[in-house]
Amino acid sequence: MTRQCPPTVLRAVAAAAALVATALPAAAQGNDALLQEIKALRDRVEQLERQVRAQPAAPKPGEWGMTPEQARELNRIAVKTEALQDNFTDQGFKGLKITGQIDPTYIVNRRQNDRTFVFLNNGGARYTYDNGYFGMAVIDFEKETESGARWKLTLAPERGTGALANGGSIVHEASVSIPLSDLQTRLWLGQIPDWTGYEITLPAGNKLITHNLLFDFTAPTSYTGAVLDVTRGKWWSRVGLANFNSARQTPGNNTPVLVYRVDYSKGEFSGFGFSGLHGKIPNFAADGTYVGDTGEVDPSTGDPIIGDVPFATAGKNTMAHLFEVDAYFIRGDWSLFGQVSFGQQKGAAIYNSDGQLRDSRWWGVSGTAAYKLTPRLEGVLRADYIANKKNGGGLLGYSFDDDINGIGRGLDADGNYAKGASIGSNRWALTLGMNYLYDENTILKFELRQDGASQPVFYDTKSSRYYKSNTLLGASVVVSF
Repeated sequence: MTRQCPPTVLRAVAAAAALVATALPAAAQGNDALLQEIKALRDRVEQLERQVRAQPAAPKPGEWGMTPEQARELNRIAVKTEALQDNFTDQGFKGLKITGQIDPTYIVNRRQNDRTFVFLNNGGARYTYDNGYFGMAVIDFEKETESGARWKLTLAPERGTGALANGGSIVHEASVSIPLSDLQTRLWLGQIPDWTGYEITLPAGNKLITHNLLFDFTAPTSYTGAVLDVTRGKWWSRVGLANFNSARQTPGNNTPVLVYRVDYSKGEFSGFGFSGLHGKIPNFAADGTYVGDTGEVDPSTGDPIIGDVPFATAGKNTMAHLFEVDAYFIRGDWSLFGQVSFGQQKGAAIYNSDGQLRDSRWWGVSGTAAYKLTPRLEGVLRADYIANKKNGGGLLGYSFDDDINGIGRGLDADGNYAKGASIGSNRWALTLGMNYLYDENTILKFELRQDGASQPVFYDTKSSRYYKSNTLLGASVVVSF
């Protein structure tokens, strides 16, 4: 690009050319070549001056092409914007995020002869696999302060963790996370939903309506306590001390449990994790009686009489150990999830005899495969299995025969234990479902679920008999924002 000379320089060159022209002696006027060069130089200088004068003047500071009225309007907008920002901060909205979800559900349970909408049903309806964390309405508030502290309050009336573990409370989660040495090292305190396995509690994050067997019967509900939360690269670790499924321990039970979870994310689409719990938790076999041999004999048959027998350790928490490993893999249209769990609790089995409580023990697996049939429609298949034969069975919080969930000893047509009083039932479930992304905020879910057991443990309300299997149908609409 050709550089242009400043006007002062151009004028100086023109003056010099004029002086040269007038100062030359008359004898040199015949030198035509020199005169032509001077004339050409003068013409060039004049041409450059005209080009400089033709360029627009630089705007004055503060104008930049605006009229005075436009400049005043810009100033008014700037003042209003600053005032709104100050007011937004003063009212506490800075760093605040509000989300929510709702999922009215319809359930058909064959053995229970139940065809009903499920939505915000109260705590009087106990937790079962056909009455779990669905049919909910949830509002979630999250705020992060300038110091890096994170505050979280999730309200879920009737069907949140608080409804099950804290006397019908509507609080699903109430926690605060405070940075310690840095933003990746935190102290997490409050009521925290359980983090076991590959499925989460709230409906919007799950591909099916119901949960897998491990989620329902081998995982805690929530923790109330303090957790050290550390993130380092691809590793995320949490370890702490907490009350198990309780906002406050009952008198005499003053030892918190150790809880932990570690996750590794290889990338956005694959990873694994493991979690565990070790400590004393409520023993529902220790409620003042246990089911065992009364020491009496039926005179008509000679068989021992099994019944409720009092014992001396009522209300005591007993030691439990839970451990599980889970993983996920997502590639293209495929999503794969898997989990293996192990658990035991001292003196919490369903069957007890000789005046002694027996230990409950179990292990289980769960796997889910999902495939995108179209960008909006996804097919889902889930398979679950729990081995639970020892000492009449017994799972986490289930130290009794449960003929809705299919836990414990089966009964034959005559009302006798199908395989004996000390043999529990192994459980399985196979679920086929679909979910359809109706729009950005709405998911339609459908599922057909078949539950089964190694003994007849499902009570049929119409025939008053027990069966080895049960069928469930479900449909729900999940709307979130």
